[in-house]
Amino acid sequence: MKISMYQASVPRLANLLENLSRILDKAQAHVDAGKVDLRTLMDDRLIDDMYPFSKQVQIACDKARSVVARLAGMEVPAYDDNEQTLAELKLRIARTVDFIRSVPAERIDGTEDHDIELPVTGKPTRYKGLQLLLGHSMPNVYFHATTAYNLLRRNGVPIGKRDFLGNP
Repeated sequence: MKISMYQASVPRLANLLENLSRILDKAQAHVDAGKVDLRTLMDDRLIDDMYPFSKQVQIACDKARSVVARLAGMEVPAYDDNEQTLAELKLRIARTVDFIRSVPAERIDGTEDHDIELPVTGKPTRYKGLQLLLGHSMPNVYFHATTAYNLLRRNGVPIGKRDFLGNP
């Protein structure tokens, strides 16, 4: 059986982001129980030169949206990075999932060898579709989602590996 570019992207990205959204529900319960301050959580970072929790969630969404749009030959929808609450981050995730699921499979399938250019650290970088998806974008989405998960764990949110993996 052959896996398509669509199958390797949209369902996997949507699943990961939906799991992250459910994790944010547990984080909200932790905040509501007075076990961590919301601002402390939103601004927490693993080390000084890394992005804070809120930015980790934003980038996970951005990378997911970007790869699906680019593979489909569409303009990447831009979102403002202005979320101040977990509910606002959940909305960003939901908007991202809605967008990526709205892209028809036929716009993505067959893009393995398409040339795609995007700015990486400020300079144009060329990828083939499969290389962009599996070598750049998927690792980035997982990196930022995992970093967000780790920050929540460090702040005592009662989550585990099963929460991250969800029901694949």
